[in-house]
Amino acid sequence: MSFSSNSPRFDLLSWPKASEAASKEGSTLVWPFGAFEQHGPHLPLITDTFFAEKVLAEVLERISSKYPIWMIPPQSIGFSPEHKSFKGTISLSADVMIEMVGQVGEQIAEMGFRRLIFFNAHGGQIGLLQAIARELRVKCPSMAVLPCFLWSGVNALKDLIPDREVEEGLHAALAETSLMLHLNPELVGPERAVEGIAGQLSDGKDLNIPNGWSLEGAAPCAWLTEDLSRSGVIGDSRDSSSELGRNLEKALVEHWTELFSSLMESNWPSIH
Repeated sequence: MSFSSNSPRFDLLSWPKASEAASKEGSTLVWPFGAFEQHGPHLPLITDTFFAEKVLAEVLERISSKYPIWMIPPQSIGFSPEHKSFKGTISLSADVMIEMVGQVGEQIAEMGFRRLIFFNAHGGQIGLLQAIARELRVKCPSMAVLPCFLWSGVNALKDLIPDREVEEGLHAALAETSLMLHLNPELVGPERAVEGIAGQLSDGKDLNIPNGWSLEGAAPCAWLTEDLSRSGVIGDSRDSSSELGRNLEKALVEHWTELFSSLMESNWPSIH
């Protein structure tokens, strides 16, 4: 371990170096968020946290020597009530998440950091983290708060993943299975389930979703995984491959490297 100020890991700094880091112009902390939840019969409970931390570390390795940006340890237990019927899932309540993230955020603002980025890889807590970010911004007007979702806005994904899987592969399906096959294949089991897609339950019964409504999108419903799947998979994991995972990692790292670099080169959001 190194206490060098050049390390992208904030937790490896000494307190004088941490104080110096916070005082830099445009100082930014990134907090990776994941979850501790079932990911089908073939992926580990820590999948989302693993992805958030791995991609973020690669991004910061590319840019942290140029900019005052560091990462703190990931929040590996999140808001996952939709998966609680599957053993292994551990979920915090919305109230606990709001209180915990708010307290940490306020302390980061008190240190003097100008930006706090939530780098989240669990789709089930996007809305909650956006709400927390808004409340934290009101409480800490000197610090900008930016909630991000790992898979959101990455244009290159449309060339790698079929449209149907983008829309219906919500959990432990093609993208997540492939990415883990590339990053750590020893963590991937042999099963390749296909469930909860094309508007049908895992037993083949029609969900009878009214026209214009969907599981996700413009008019979503608050689904539970057990409504859609017996394996825990929502989507089609059958064509997963390490090659696809390699291309997904490249797309994710390049996208977030570009966005983080653009942010760090600017004074946006301007806080007075």
